[in-house]
Amino acid sequence: MATDTFRTTRVVVVGAGPVGLFLAGELRLGGADVVVLERLRTPTTESRASTLHARTAELFDCRGLLDALGDPPREPRGHFGGLPMDLSMPGPYSGQWKVPQTRTEELLQDWAGALGADVRRGWEVRELGRRDGYVEVTADTPEGPRRLRAAYLVACDGEDSTVRRLTGAAFPGSPAGRELLRADIAGVDIPNRRFERREHGLAIAARMPGGVTRVMVHEFGRPARRRTGPPGFAEVVEVWRRVTGEDLGGGRPVWLNAFGDANQQLERYRHGRVLFAGDAAHRQMPSGGQALNLGLQDAANLGWKLAAVACGRASRGLLDTYHDERHAVGRRVLANIRAQALLLLGGREVEPARALLGELIAAGPTRDHLAAMITGLDIRYPVGGGTHPLLGARLPLGTLPTPDGPVGVAELLRDGRGLLLVADTARAELRWLAKVWSDRVTPVAVRPDTTDPHYDADPLHGADPLHGAEGLLVRPDGHVVWAGADPWAATAAIRHWFGRPDPGL
Repeated sequence: MATDTFRTTRVVVVGAGPVGLFLAGELRLGGADVVVLERLRTPTTESRASTLHARTAELFDCRGLLDALGDPPREPRGHFGGLPMDLSMPGPYSGQWKVPQTRTEELLQDWAGALGADVRRGWEVRELGRRDGYVEVTADTPEGPRRLRAAYLVACDGEDSTVRRLTGAAFPGSPAGRELLRADIAGVDIPNRRFERREHGLAIAARMPGGVTRVMVHEFGRPARRRTGPPGFAEVVEVWRRVTGEDLGGGRPVWLNAFGDANQQLERYRHGRVLFAGDAAHRQMPSGGQALNLGLQDAANLGWKLAAVACGRASRGLLDTYHDERHAVGRRVLANIRAQALLLLGGREVEPARALLGELIAAGPTRDHLAAMITGLDIRYPVGGGTHPLLGARLPLGTLPTPDGPVGVAELLRDGRGLLLVADTARAELRWLAKVWSDRVTPVAVRPDTTDPHYDADPLHGADPLHGAEGLLVRPDGHVVWAGADPWAATAAIRHWFGRPDPGL
């Protein structure tokens, strides 16, 4: 079958959902050419995931994306396995934001496109070849088969990933044993329900803007079915009737969906020049929006690293840190989602555990621990190099006191570069380092003045934004990877995370 001449690019991203589009924008910020392939000819109208957590909101702020969202509803209340829980945490984006997935995709496509990402719809990948130095992709398109050649490919094509199947990547874990049926229905009048456990099952209902009601239902003891498409409306009506006694049959289905409690994760997120992110790398029940946020945070971790490697600024070994960091985070999230599935979908046998956990959440420390885990604010990568309280954690958003006045951390990260925060009293060698890596690291002189009324003190900082260090090295994803005063240690850290300096500087 004839195909056109190879088009070459640095990176191919398969999948134009939120994860693939966010990754494409991150790659463009890092200077890498990227082509995004999406099998759907038009953006989906299905709004599956509608929750953005605090850490994702921080990342969007660091890329200047929040203003475009307007003022979406912010809900402090969340849950763990259906048990109500306050998700409020210190920081500017406490709680969770309610944004339809369709709006998130629209926002990210506009952003990535404005940065120069090439998004091609109606391209369905059917062949994948790996060679020394590049990856070949063949896709069916509206104009017939087409081929692309790239230095790297990233699969962001969802839980039924075509790329995962073509590579044969091991995907161990548990298949779905139970499922929830989900439907958006117009023209029904039923009470709102928030994780209502009844004698025969679980029922959830929420009236949405426009008069549509979203329902989710699970019948205790009913196993997941092997499906090749969404459930029929009659099935949803019947299961809802058996669980609640109510009749939905007079309504009009707008969207139907079923999802299970599968819990699987790739053994490796990197397979040479092929990498995986989002649901292509991990499959889990979408409990409380964690699946979407986990995937978006995968993209934030990978994008700047892959751009640096693809553009020749850093060694390929940097990509191994993507697997090391995000696989561990994914494993932890999948474990908490599996626990939630047991609490949420189990029958009467789980009631003692639910009662006990409810008491622990009300006690305080347990709530704090779970809220930080769900919102992603407690992520701390194993970057080594000391015991500084911010090492490996994200730099809290706020303002930094500088000789030129207060500057917002999110504003400093807008261009996708790293930061070297240096006390204005630090030795000259530290200030010199940022000049050597000035093509990828922004120097910021920090004046730790506790009398500055503009300084937004954060509990992690106390009164000193550097918390006793003379300098902090911050990656483009906002995580602190070095803290201290030794210029030699700082040099080693910059080389590790940002590559060798430009010999022309």
